[in-house]
Formats: sequence, structure tokens, C-alpha cells
Amino acid sequence: MPTSPNARSVRIGDDERGGWSSDRPRSGAPRPVDISTRCRVLRPSHEMRYSPGSLLVVVSPSAAERDRLLARVLENQGPVLSLDKLRKLIEGRVPAEQLEASAAQLLAATVEKRLQNGDTVVLAANGFDAEERERFVRMAHRFRRPRHLMLVEVPRDQVGDEDREPLNELRRRLDAGQLGEEGFQTALRLGGASVGELRRIVFRPAAEDD
Repeated sequence: MPTSPNARSVRIGDDERGGWSSDRPRSGAPRPVDISTRCRVLRPSHEMRYSPGSLLVVVSPSAAERDRLLARVLENQGPVLSLDKLRKLIEGRVPAEQLEASAAQLLAATVEKRLQNGDTVVLAANGFDAEERERFVRMAHRFRRPRHLMLVEVPRDQVGDEDREPLNELRRRLDAGQLGEEGFQTALRLGGASVGELRRIVFRPAAEDD
């Protein structure tokens, strides 16, 4: 298939897929696996291409803008998972007081199963909780799947007061290439005109001449 001149390929080298460490006991508890890696900060392009089987975490202060972007640029909506989507799926099937917990459990189980099977996962994340991101990045690391983050910016007046500080922190760490500490191998920030300029996201192997 011919490659668009504007397309960017995300190729993860073997040295970036590792990061495994032993689980030797420390103070009576297993030591968490080191998932840190080198993170490349990507530049927006008309087409973003990631490897099949990747985990792409999409973060935004606006769930509506996040979902609108994904609906527009993804060739296939099948890989998209979100807490909102699964909450609606099971609503009415479980007691109301168990809805949130059940949706979170279903999301974790579904992401894990898909990653285990080598399927692509596009996780439309809720909020900016680094610990919540880490939960899914560790899953992807365990199955040796590429791990990427995309931040979708919105105008300042659309950012809630509670999101301003964590958004600024995520933006700062992304621009500094520090999201490798969370296990992300690439990070991309879309804002302003670049949101509209992105035409599609595909999950395909890089072309031979890339």
C-alpha cells in the first residue's frame, strides 16, 4: 500500500519493548516491575500510524471532544474502550450501587483480554489519574505490547477547574519527554489547528521504505 507523504510511522525498537526486572522480595513484598522506557514526543501529522496490537491511551479534559476525534479519525471503532461505554452496556443489569465498580472491573478485564490476544486497544481515558493509566500500561507491558499516549487539548474555557492543575502537569511532563517514566513509548499532544489537521489514525506495520 502506498504511503502518504505526510504519514508518520511509529516503530518501536526491540530495546524499547523490554524493561523487565525480577520480582525479588523487598520488605516482604514483591518489587513492582520497572516499566519505565524512553518516550519519544511525536509531532502531529495528517496520519498517525501505530503498530497493530498497541495500547493507545487518549486523554482529554473534554470527553465529548475526545470521542468526537476518535469517531472521525479511526477507520474502525472496534478497538475503542471507555468506562462510559461499558457503564451504558451494563446499566440496568447490575444494582445501581454496583454500577461504577462493575464497569471498572469489566473495563480492566476487557482491556487485559484484548492485549493478551494481541488486539489493538484505544482507551478513551477518564480524567488525568496517573495511577489509573499505570494500571493499563502495566497490562500492556506484561504482554509486550507497544504503549502510547495522546493528549487532546480543548480551549481553556472548556477545562474544568478541577482539571487545570493535573492537565498542566501532564502537558509539562509530555513536552519534556518524561512520560517514559509511566511506561509510554511515545506521546503526542494535539491542540488548536492540529486537532483538525489529523485525518486518521491507523494501526498497521510500517512500510518497508519508512
